[in-house]
Formats: sequence, C-alpha cells, structure tokens
Amino acid sequence: MDYDKDRVDEAVLALLFLTSSTAGTVTRAWKGLSVEVLARLCAKGYIRDPGAKSPTIQLSEEGAKRSRELFFQWFGIES
Repeated sequence: MDYDKDRVDEAVLALLFLTSSTAGTVTRAWKGLSVEVLARLCAKGYIRDPGAKSPTIQLSEEGAKRSRELFFQWFGIES
C-alpha cells in the first residue's frame, strides 16, 4: 500500500503527546504504536531507541516540542 509516510509520522508524533509526561528535562510516551513509524521517528531524531525493553520511549527535546505543536495543529479546536 502506498501512503504519505511523512504525514503518518507527523500524526503518530502528534498522538504521542496524548500519552507523554515530562519529569525534569525528560519526556516519555507509551510506545504501543507502529514499530516502523517509531523507527522512522527515531531516525529523524524525535525519539530515542524505540527498541528498548521499556514500555515507554523517550522523546528528544525537539521531539517533545514538535509533538505538542503537531497535536494542536492536527487536533486542536479553534476558538
């Protein structure tokens, strides 16, 4: 199946915002999403080591910021 992988990556990164939390300077999110997409997000520098045994992934500082931006861009309600 052909699809726009960059758009899917953006949507998944946006959805990671829903399950993310920040402690100090580290932001983590649950990683129950497509392994292929998580690998691409890692290659783009937005997350770290999606293959680790932990049930969460660590977002880079840029990834956490972009995740929040994309979430509101895709799913925000304009007032």
